[in-house]
Parts: sequence; structure tokens; C-alpha cells
Amino acid sequence: MISQVNRCAKVRSLVLTGVLCISPSLWAQTYSPCDLNKDGVVNSLDVTLAVDMALGTTTCTANVEGPDVCTVITVQRVVNAANGGVCIVYNNHAANLSWTASTSSNVAGYNVYRGTTSGGPYTLLNTTSLISGTTYTDTAVQAGQTYYYVAAAVGSNGDVSAYSSQVTATIPTP
Repeated sequence: MISQVNRCAKVRSLVLTGVLCISPSLWAQTYSPCDLNKDGVVNSLDVTLAVDMALGTTTCTANVEGPDVCTVITVQRVVNAANGGVCIVYNNHAANLSWTASTSSNVAGYNVYRGTTSGGPYTLLNTTSLISGTTYTDTAVQAGQTYYYVAAAVGSNGDVSAYSSQVTATIPTP
């Protein structure tokens, strides 16, 4: 959960423009992470789904051990939750980022950066590829920490826009 209201920041450069909006929602806000079929209750259907995901017969969409990680540990945690226990997850916080697409025609994607100090330095979060859509979920946040996010649009020629205005997300404890 983020204790920050929605804020939008203009992404600017000579070529690339758009808007970055950080949404203060939490991926587990509506459903328990152990409620794998998202029907509002953790039960035997979720246990069966967890087993299928761990065996690889169903695509793993769980976020119990980590994003899209399904092992016997996932199954055991879902079983425990189905029997009335707590759904234990690796990290029960995430910062969901979203923005309005750039109006420039040559945008190849976006980079999202995070820092722990206002004004930077910032670290690139999407290190393996550009973000093609207009959302990013940062699941590597820690309870009690304040993070500062900026984004940049990347043109098809590799040009990177200036950072957007910074937005702040304070992750609650625990």
C-alpha cells in the first residue's frame, strides 16, 4: 500500500512527451495472494490451482513467493490459508505505477527509475527491456521505506527523455 495520493508528472523532452501517474494501489488490496482464482475466498479450488501451477500444468500467476513463482512452498502456503491460517507472502507490499502514454509517434517504450533519496540518484528498475505498456509494478519494496520514482520515455532511435517530475511512495510497516 502506498500512503501517497495519485500524482501525475509531465515527461518532457524535445521529442518525447507524456504523463507519468503513480497510482497508490496495492496488488493484494482486493484479494489475498493465496486466493489464486480471485473468487474472494481461499479454499480447495485455490489449493488445486496452486498444485497445477507448481507442476506446470497451468500457467503460474501466483505472487506468494515472488511474482510468477510456483513451487511446493506456494502450495503449502495456500493450503495453510485454506485451512484458516494466514497467507504468508514474500513481501506483502508493492508500488503500482501507471502513466498516460506519450503522444510522440516514435516512442519505443519507457524506463522507470527508483531512488531512496529525494532528487536521486535513481536506479533503473526495468534493466532487461523497455516497458512497452503504461504500467509497472515494483514488488521489490520494503516496509517502512520511502521511495522516489521518476520515468522517462525512450524513442525508437534510443533517445531517452528527461526524467519526469519525481513522485514519492511511502511503504507502510509491516
